[in-house]
Amino acid sequence: MNATPPDAPRNKQFLLARHEGRVLEWIARRLPARVMPDHMTAIGVLAAFGIAGAYLLSNGDKAWLWAASALLVVHWLGDSLDGTLARVRGIERPKYGYYLDHLVDALATAVIGLGLGLSPWMLLAVGLVIVVAYLVLSINTYLETYAFGVFTLGYARLGPTEARLGLIVLNTPIAAGVGLGFHVGGLGLTVLDLIGLAVAGAMAAGLVGRAARNLRLLAEQEPAGRVSG
Repeated sequence: MNATPPDAPRNKQFLLARHEGRVLEWIARRLPARVMPDHMTAIGVLAAFGIAGAYLLSNGDKAWLWAASALLVVHWLGDSLDGTLARVRGIERPKYGYYLDHLVDALATAVIGLGLGLSPWMLLAVGLVIVVAYLVLSINTYLETYAFGVFTLGYARLGPTEARLGLIVLNTPIAAGVGLGFHVGGLGLTVLDLIGLAVAGAMAAGLVGRAARNLRLLAEQEPAGRVSG
């Protein structure tokens, strides 16, 4: 019988996963006892709304991108430390944590994507495409967990931490005054639009590849025409 999603072993394939895990554990062991995992989750959610607000305010002053980058670090701490803190202290709540973590991840992704799409640096359509692609990949991950009993995080070795770092890297030249905009057939675009579309395309390709592999493995486990029972 496959493990249920909250109890399924996690397979982290991110580029920075190993180093990130050590840093997070070091921080978690030094947090005051009064700081609880739910506090970190709340900080992550507030930071996500702050990031969206900073992107929106950058319509008036691109200096707000510095705030967006700082809040991306805060969001990383809140989003990543809640589970680490619970494990370090031995106070895990697998089902509660699984449900809350993925609920707020979806919310944060939608909010940040919307904020970025309402900024002058990315078309709203591109931001929404990225959000939809992320949510579909998340659904596929949950289905894989049910079908195979392993919670595989990340596609092409990229995950939330790498995405945040990428946004910070892109925010920096824009906030510093480097022009990244251009026009194609009268449509104003920026480098972020091109990168966003490339990321969405890579996510779609990753989904197709994973889905094809999953269906092949499941077909081998459950051949067509086999009598169940």
